[in-house]
Amino acid sequence: MLSVYEGFFSGGARILHSEVVRGLQEGDQHHRVLSIHGEVHREATRQRMEDDACYRSLTAAGVGVTSLGRVFPASGDQATFTGPELADTARATADADVILSLKEQPLRLLNQAGLPRRPVVVCLHRSDPENQGPALGELKAAIADGTVVACVCCAESTRVAYEAAGIPADLLHVIPNGVDLVRFRPDPARRLALRTALDVPAAAPVVVFAARYDAMKNVPLFLRAARVWLERKPGAHVLMCGAGMTAANPGLDADIEAAFGDDRRLADRLHLLGVRHDMEHVYAGADVVALTSSWGEAAPLCLVEGMMCGAVPVATDVGDSAAIVAGHGFVTPPDPEAVAQAWTEAAAARAALAPALASSRERFSRTRMIAAYAALIDGVHTRTRIPPALPEPH
Repeated sequence: MLSVYEGFFSGGARILHSEVVRGLQEGDQHHRVLSIHGEVHREATRQRMEDDACYRSLTAAGVGVTSLGRVFPASGDQATFTGPELADTARATADADVILSLKEQPLRLLNQAGLPRRPVVVCLHRSDPENQGPALGELKAAIADGTVVACVCCAESTRVAYEAAGIPADLLHVIPNGVDLVRFRPDPARRLALRTALDVPAAAPVVVFAARYDAMKNVPLFLRAARVWLERKPGAHVLMCGAGMTAANPGLDADIEAAFGDDRRLADRLHLLGVRHDMEHVYAGADVVALTSSWGEAAPLCLVEGMMCGAVPVATDVGDSAAIVAGHGFVTPPDPEAVAQAWTEAAAARAALAPALASSRERFSRTRMIAAYAALIDGVHTRTRIPPALPEPH
């Protein structure tokens, strides 16, 4: 098996897919990863492949990871590949029985003429196919060519959106996201350690926002809600983590200035944590996990991870968020007053909702998710005749 990534940078899709690869590697499949970019500059953060937590977890599990060595963004036509890059790709794909494409963007590489033909399964993680630049066209071309033989949708909203965009329904398979339930669980020791490290009182209500700094996440709405909530709750704290969620990001600094104005005393209880590799501690230390996205979400990993650690989810109605939150938390309109009020109600209801969160753990299991991926890939491999990498000798 070969997975092709656009690059290694912070985001739920990469975390989820890397967890799938690790899980499949633990079974009877052998996996490798090819990354188009070796370094990515986005969300006001320089992200080198070798520094990435997903890269380290994959290599530690024995998964070979290589890169074409590109840097993003770069000048020139990103859809044009050099001879050496195509040769490296040909060698990587020739040894694979099935290729997994992390989202549709890597298809601009896999659609290049002259590469070994292998069945491709595209893993889709958004609910806005028309908002992906030329990637939807690349997906349709690969389907018409017969290269793409299946698409994994991480959410029902993804399936509906891509079918509406013209992707054949019989290619779309829904496998909901799952997480490691051993890692993501309520843990009083982690809760105390996180709060102690941030100087947050044990009884203080805490909201966590885990997202990269991107327009789809609607950071301005989150910050406006945070100001309302912190004004109403003098002892409350708000945590922001993810790529670009640091004081070094001028965009975020401007958003905070716009939301809090001259009253920066409230912002003293706003903690900018950046990229964290201990999210099980961050979620365990929180009472509420918040999502304020406006578009694009499918099955937000932050909601699932936070819920499994005992944080009550509060989300806007985007993608499958409402279905994930149903019975476990709150769905809000995109209004700061409504969002802040929902946080208050969620923090107060944390103990009462704990049994419902606990009873839903199997539904969000990593084991269930990986078994579904394995079954689909085995089916693709069984149905597809793979030509030899080199001509057979006479």
